[in-house]
Amino acid sequence: RNPEVNVSLVSSNVPCLYNQPARLATGALLQLLRSVCPELVRGDNDTRVCCTLRQLTALQVSVALSGTVLARCPSCSRNFANLYCNNICSPDQSLFTNVTRIVNRTTVLGVQQEAVVEYQCFYSQRYADAAFDSCKGVRLPATGGYAIDTMCGIYGARLCTTQRWLDFQGDKNNGLAPLQIDFQLVPNGTQPGDGIEPLDERAWGCNEALSSDQQPCSCQDCAESCPPVPAPPSPAPPFRLGAADGALVICAMLFGFFALVFLTALMCRGKKKKKKAVLAPRRGCAVRLGTCSHRFLAGIFRRWGTLVAGHPLPVLVVAAVVAAGLSAGMATLRLTTDPVELWSAPGSQARQEKAFYDEHFGPFLRTCQVIVTARDQRPGATYDSVVLGAKNFSGVLSAEVLQVLLELQDQLTGASVWMQEEGREVTLQDVCYAPLNPSGPSLADCCINSVTQYFQNNRTRLAMVATQTVGKETGTVDWHDHLIYCVNSPLSFKDITSLELSCMAEYGGPVFPYIALGGYPDSEYTQAEALIITYSLNNFPRSDPRHKWVLSWEQRFLEVVRDFQRNHSQNLSISFMAERSLEDEINRTTGEDIPVFAVSYLVVFAYIALALGEYTAWRRVLVESKVTLALGGIAVVLGAVFASMGFLALLGLPSSLIILEVVPFLVLAVGADNIFIFVQEYQQSQREVGETREQHIGRVLAQVAPSMLLCSLSEVICFLLGALSSMPAVRTFALTASVAIAFDFLLQMSGFVALLALDARRQEVRHWVPLGPRVGIGGGVHKGVWGVAWGAHGYLVTLGGRGVPLYPMCVGLAWGTHGSLGAWVPLGRPPRGVLGVYWVPPGCPPQGPSGACHGATGCPLFPWGVHGVPAAAPLGAYPASHWVPMAVPTDDISCALGQCLNATRRPTVEEFERFLPWFLHDLPTLQCAKGGLGAYDTAVTRCLPASRFMAYQRPLRTSQEYTAALRAARALAENITGTLRQVPGTDPDFRVFPYTVTYVYYEQYLTVVGEGLFTLVLCLVPTFLVSFVLLGMDLRSSVATLITITMILLDTVGIMALWDIPYNAVALINLVAAVGISVEFVSHLTCAFAHSTKPTHVERAAEATITMGSKVVAGVAMTNLPGIVVLAFAKAQLIQIFFFRLNLIITLAGLAHGLVFLPVLLSYMGKAPGDGAVTPGDTRVVEGTATALTPLFPRRTQSPGDTRGQQGQRRARHGAGPGQPLLRGLGAPAALSPHHPPLCPILLLLFIPRSYLNWFSQSQ
Repeated sequence: RNPEVNVSLVSSNVPCLYNQPARLATGALLQLLRSVCPELVRGDNDTRVCCTLRQLTALQVSVALSGTVLARCPSCSRNFANLYCNNICSPDQSLFTNVTRIVNRTTVLGVQQEAVVEYQCFYSQRYADAAFDSCKGVRLPATGGYAIDTMCGIYGARLCTTQRWLDFQGDKNNGLAPLQIDFQLVPNGTQPGDGIEPLDERAWGCNEALSSDQQPCSCQDCAESCPPVPAPPSPAPPFRLGAADGALVICAMLFGFFALVFLTALMCRGKKKKKKAVLAPRRGCAVRLGTCSHRFLAGIFRRWGTLVAGHPLPVLVVAAVVAAGLSAGMATLRLTTDPVELWSAPGSQARQEKAFYDEHFGPFLRTCQVIVTARDQRPGATYDSVVLGAKNFSGVLSAEVLQVLLELQDQLTGASVWMQEEGREVTLQDVCYAPLNPSGPSLADCCINSVTQYFQNNRTRLAMVATQTVGKETGTVDWHDHLIYCVNSPLSFKDITSLELSCMAEYGGPVFPYIALGGYPDSEYTQAEALIITYSLNNFPRSDPRHKWVLSWEQRFLEVVRDFQRNHSQNLSISFMAERSLEDEINRTTGEDIPVFAVSYLVVFAYIALALGEYTAWRRVLVESKVTLALGGIAVVLGAVFASMGFLALLGLPSSLIILEVVPFLVLAVGADNIFIFVQEYQQSQREVGETREQHIGRVLAQVAPSMLLCSLSEVICFLLGALSSMPAVRTFALTASVAIAFDFLLQMSGFVALLALDARRQEVRHWVPLGPRVGIGGGVHKGVWGVAWGAHGYLVTLGGRGVPLYPMCVGLAWGTHGSLGAWVPLGRPPRGVLGVYWVPPGCPPQGPSGACHGATGCPLFPWGVHGVPAAAPLGAYPASHWVPMAVPTDDISCALGQCLNATRRPTVEEFERFLPWFLHDLPTLQCAKGGLGAYDTAVTRCLPASRFMAYQRPLRTSQEYTAALRAARALAENITGTLRQVPGTDPDFRVFPYTVTYVYYEQYLTVVGEGLFTLVLCLVPTFLVSFVLLGMDLRSSVATLITITMILLDTVGIMALWDIPYNAVALINLVAAVGISVEFVSHLTCAFAHSTKPTHVERAAEATITMGSKVVAGVAMTNLPGIVVLAFAKAQLIQIFFFRLNLIITLAGLAHGLVFLPVLLSYMGKAPGDGAVTPGDTRVVEGTATALTPLFPRRTQSPGDTRGQQGQRRARHGAGPGQPLLRGLGAPAALSPHHPPLCPILLLLFIPRSYLNWFSQSQ
């Protein structure tokens, strides 16, 4: 035994010095030589060796140990064995070896012997390089790394060279070498002198078969064995025309083309104008049908309004009872908080694959993680290791921080929680993942990955110091040296320092540096800026009682780390997460922002209460305000929301907190608009002679209800079609919104009409009749400030900006090309690190072990050969890990199927099935490293309905990277599936699919663009159809409505790109809601235009803008904006980005398009003046060119019995006569020409939208 070796994992017996000729090998020695070193056999009587049977037996054991990691590649295994065969047994040993140090020893019998403890070995550079090259690509499936990682000391596979590889083999401190060997590599063609002839034997290439009945190394282990792979297609270059952006050039050309067409059409139209008046053209069938339908609806609503106004209390009671009854269904409401259930369709591919994986392998492990960085940015230091050389250490890698880390781990390891229902305490060992002792784990068996595991979480080992001499230099070694060694050789059982510590974790597995450290440049792990602690916990189905255990322990984990964070906040920055953190955070932030939404609704309520009133004097504010009516209107909205949710809850449809917050906002916008239109129309309408209050309300309802029906029906159908989306959150939102809007319309037609009747009765009882002109904050005016302002706005926009439709359309196509596709946070994953990807082939491997690819080399392409290499670029962070090569023995000495044996053949099907469970549950040891427990025991299910293989993805940080990784993984799986289906006997339905925990979240981004377009188009189609029918078959107005809503969506997406709002399922929900809100901005004004009796397009557009503009602003824009602004103070990023920003964009874009874009568009393409719907008594003449217009605000004559003049007299006493505004400075235009003026380019500044072109290309 070598006295200089203190700790060795194998026997450290050394040979004796023997300067005699080689001996003839016979008998058992020759037989064993044929097995271990066949290249040295020259025949039965000509084989000479320099080793004994005992030495050769020891060499056999040593080679067998190496074979456990190298046997996947027979060429490498043979070359590695030949190195030591030549060193120990070659008859020419003295030609290339030189003993440099011996020690004297006395045997038990008193015989003096010279033991060799160090020698030099001379190899030619060619031979050594060839041997190294054959082994450098061999994988280690159990760890997913390279076998060379375990055989190159501190350098690892990345920095390993031939010299470093051999130096580690000859290092007596590596735990395996019994003596020191100094390998000398001699340049090719040179001689070192002193009679030394460097060894220059043949070394097998990894792509060479050892014999005709054997195969070369697989493609996975040998790049030379791989067939040529076509180069991946290069990414498409950006679309450019010359040096300019191609999209901008095309859009500029489109703009010029549209402008030319527009000007040409305008000139041709001007030439055809006639100077004299002509009779209105005869109405066609469609017009007459539209007129009849309009009259029919008006008659129904008139009778209904009169009936409700005559019996308000019974109607209110019935409406309240119905709403309350349906709202009671909310007691059965189920709130979905699981992100998987929210954003992944149950029938999607990722969900089906997740269900398959959970069923056969159990739910994926849960992760609790702590990331520690130095807060004070303490400077790093350089450590000069006597063994390993100088290394830079970051400030966070210090003994003090490591001690703090151990303190935290001790607290977490000892954390427990009392389970009241079970009446027991749950500790870490009850829920932790213990790969090497799954049946009865102790705390030491729990899988915890951290940098302190290199010291087995032991303070004593962390504080160890030793003295070591290297050459002529003597120095001190401590934790620095051990850490440097372990981060480069994490699979080592013993470092090469005098500390002689293992690098393996306390639970028995390796700790890879890319899991325990973060923020390091290249592979300089000692310069890491972050230390990471990762606890792996078992996962259980939600129906399993142990699921509550793990949730409770995770909650305790978060509490412990939170306390620790507070105590060490001055020096360390500590970030942490548990598996439940994502769901907790969504619920927490959403719950915390509920008061923000409540304040938002209160602001909206206050606005509605003030805006609905009509104020003539301070002393009448309480009488003239509409607090009760506003409260009733909001109650109607909330009643519709609660009733819809209760109704759907009774049907078994779950909801979510997001829906609870968004749907009331949407319904409030729709409902408030209807409220303002109805109330202000009633306020502005004069009661006719002999008309009762109930009849007055019925007549007003007949005037506005068709427009309200148009909007509500369009939105209901729109959202119902939006419910065809496969995304659960979008589908649930669309269904809830459609039912809520339907209930809101019904409650407004009943309950709110009754409330208005009661409010009107209240005012009349107080001897104040709302007749005559008056001022209202919310646009309830006829001849006041808002009316004049909107009158001027209508004419100035319509006459001064006739070219406006061209600008947003063309400029919108030019911009908006840089939107991003993705989530607002990386869902459920830390921002660094690698993700395991499991490749699951459902079904039995064909033909037993033959179908399992004949061990290590029988199937060179499965499963990680050249398949889809270009597509797999995002996946190749670390090699794959799969059980087949480990379970099926090769032709050499192997350890497989649970026992070590000299396997000269592959097992039969019966043997394979019999011994496979042994392999899967065999504990890996140094003597039998191929044991499958921990690495593979959960990778195979009985009867082999499925098995899995594991690989690591590269670190993914953005949604685009996650999506690209999913796309690449599926492409690779399809490639593997196609190849395996070609194996004879394979089921044609056999397939391989990739799985990791994030795929269910990011699968939506593979289809969200196409599905979003499909959903939005489905929402637009019914909007057009309903408008066409309810506007009296008015195709032009319906097309104008469709164009305007499309432009609102287009510009909204463009501004999303400008404001860094990514496109995902939450954004799609808001875009679907935008269609509904846009209908409110557009349809009322279009309806007013369609039923206007003015003689020209311009006047009709102006009148529609005047009469409806103020109501739309007051009812939609001013109702939304105060509430939206409040959302800017929300804490949740989700609320700030997707509700504050996006709703603000939608509201402003809708306002601009509805009041600027649409009137101009209608003035060009609206229905001809002679085709409008005519109400009884209407007369019309179509005029040509006129020199003056009828005043916009004609003075009304007071009919007999009209008491509204009293108000005008009161206003006159306060300084303003009837028809005059209270505020000076605003007046109606005197006489504006209806001629079509030139384009107004300055209005281009009103629109800076963007288009979808590049946005689509970037999102793919």
